[in-house]
Amino acid sequence: MNGQERRKKILQTLTENKKPVSGASLAKMMQVSRQIIVQDIALLRQAGTVILSTNQGYLLQERWNASRVFKTIHSDSEVEEELAMIVDHGGKIKDVFVYHRVYGVVRGDMNISSRLDAHRFVTDISLGKSSLLKNITAGYHYHTVLAEDEETLDIIQEKLSERGFLAPLQDYEPVDFWGGTQEAVKEAR
Repeated sequence: MNGQERRKKILQTLTENKKPVSGASLAKMMQVSRQIIVQDIALLRQAGTVILSTNQGYLLQERWNASRVFKTIHSDSEVEEELAMIVDHGGKIKDVFVYHRVYGVVRGDMNISSRLDAHRFVTDISLGKSSLLKNITAGYHYHTVLAEDEETLDIIQEKLSERGFLAPLQDYEPVDFWGGTQEAVKEAR
């Protein structure tokens, strides 16, 4: 199999799998080294294919038509509930980030689109692989959430608000993540 055929097969494999596919799995499947897969992924990206690198492997970026950033706060024990609430209502959690007054924005990719993904994330945290990013800013954190449309994001925002997970923006925050002016956002709350 030549390089072009291999890249076509890699793309087909990523398209058929909704979960990340590890470089090692692709290398074994294509009977090449992991380094060849890394080079093939780079060439596919160069050609315009959006391929995400996650801690679990490679993933094709899905086509989402809308995105919104939500500022949230909750306890550590409520993490899985928050994530499940978002995916249950049609969202995909792209990332988590905090705005730290000294460090600035600190971000981590999540790519959580199901309850199973959420459970795995919480399990990894509970096993001590790392700690929650939100804890460096007293629980306040943001999620970029993707959805098919704005109406889905409105529903997610409503559910987060009803549960008390949405947090108000502060004057020192550099961006109004919900759109409009700070005053309009405060009036809406």
